[in-house]
Order: sequence, then structure tokens, then C-alpha cells
Amino acid sequence: MGFGIVRATKLFSSITRNHVRSLDVTKTKKDHPITANEISTPDDKYAEKAHYKAELHKLQIELVKLQRDIIRKNEKILVILEGRDSAGKDGSIKRVIEHLSPRETRVVALSKPSDKEQSQWYFQRYTEHLPSAAEMVFFNRSWYNRAGVEKVMGFCNDDQYEEFFAEVNSFEGMLVRSGIHLFKFYLDISRDEQKRRLESRKDNPLKQWKTSPIDEKAVKHWQDYSEARNIMFARSHSPFAPWMVINADDKKKARLQLIKGILSRLSYTDKDETGVLPDQSIIFEYDPLYLENGMIQA
Repeated sequence: MGFGIVRATKLFSSITRNHVRSLDVTKTKKDHPITANEISTPDDKYAEKAHYKAELHKLQIELVKLQRDIIRKNEKILVILEGRDSAGKDGSIKRVIEHLSPRETRVVALSKPSDKEQSQWYFQRYTEHLPSAAEMVFFNRSWYNRAGVEKVMGFCNDDQYEEFFAEVNSFEGMLVRSGIHLFKFYLDISRDEQKRRLESRKDNPLKQWKTSPIDEKAVKHWQDYSEARNIMFARSHSPFAPWMVINADDKKKARLQLIKGILSRLSYTDKDETGVLPDQSIIFEYDPLYLENGMIQA
């Protein structure tokens, strides 16, 4: 374990002990007990950050163990991340691959199709990026652009949209039968959180590359995107390629649960079975019921 993580873990333990002592309700202010809800100190944020870093470090060790087995067994892993603009796809992928071998790890984030690509079979430009033996590939958006942004923004016609759904399950079935481990994750955020994140981009000079004219339209077309997402779930969720939904309003929790969602569904040597169990209140397999009970944002 690195010095930084050891230090963070010790800091978390020290802060937690001090914080617990500070919650002694026998101490009063003007004869009123001080409760946990009335106390908010910088130590709370430090403790939360230290806990997150320690947990992330443990999971990244598990990812390294997983990749070692993937290389040894010549397995092929494909992870698709979808979600609204500002859902946290970039940051989540960054934490997953941070300590993985760059020779066997690739991130695919395609720009809009060229004129030549538009004349091709829709899935064609994605096939060249599929994983080979011993590789892990992460798609930051994928062929599901057609079910989402292309549909909402009018970048495809109705025939193209229907043709996509006529083919997508068969296409993914072929990938799975070819030996590819396919995982589909959707990062789900609330309308207020999306607005907050898009606004914060405008004032951050390091995130200017993320801003685009689509940002404002994303907020304007919130309901259209919701409807497109719901149709996508209903028509492309399958036993061999299920959609996993992650409540991503809290970025840090979402990152941890994404990693657990990958690790828990694969076998590898020296796996920490308990440590990789996902929190099913944050990450869960799609079910239409979750659209009705609010587990998936409206």
C-alpha cells in the first residue's frame, strides 16, 4: 500500500474518532442538546474524501488482479458507458483505467461520423474498435447514440431508428457468442444535478473542451431524452446483455459502484468477494418498475 493511501487511511481513522467524540449529546449549547444534524465541520469532508480514496484504492487493486487474469486467459472485455451529458462518464472511466496496463486497455470515444461512415452499415465503424484477446475496451458512448442523441436531435430518420432496434440485440448476441464479455452501464442523474454540472463547466477553464452547443439543448430536451432512454431500455435490455443503471448524482459513489459492477460479474484469481459486492440501492439491473417508483430519474 502506497504512503499516500496509508496516510489517508490514518487520517480517516483519526478524524472519525474525533468526530464521534464531538457528537456527545450531553454537551449543550444554551441548554439544547447538540445533535449530529447540527454539526458540519471541515473534518467531515476530509473524512469522506479519505474514505473514498481508501475504497477506490482497494477496488483498483482488484481491477489489476482482474486484468492479470484477463491477459492470462486471453479474455475480451467490452464496457459500454451511456448517460446524459455531464453524467460523469469521463471521470468514471478515468478512475477505472488509472492503474491498468495501457497496452491492454483502450478507451473509445468516437466523434460524429464522417460522410463515408454515414454511408456504411451503422454498426460498422464500431466493429474495428471491439476488443481482441487479452484486452479491456471502454466505450464512452457507443452505438446507442442512435437511440439517444441522434433520435432526440433529429440526426437520424425514423427508418434508421427502427432499423437500429431491429439489429441491436442480434448484434450484441453475436458479440457475446464470440466470447466478448459485454457490460452496459447507464449513469443516471437528476435534472437539477445536470443543470448544476453544466453551469460549472462554463466557469472551469480546464473543462472547456467538454462544452458544446448540445449542452443547452440537453436541458431543454430533458423529457425527450427521458423518453428515448426508456424506449432504449425496453427494446435493448436482454438476458445476455442487460442494462445496469447507476444513480450518479454523487460522482464518487457512482465511480465506486461502477467498478464493483464490473468486478462482481467476472471471475478472477484472489478475488475479494465481499469487497466487490455492489450497493443495490445505487446500482441495479433495469426493470420497468424502477421507472414508476423513482429509482430511475423521470
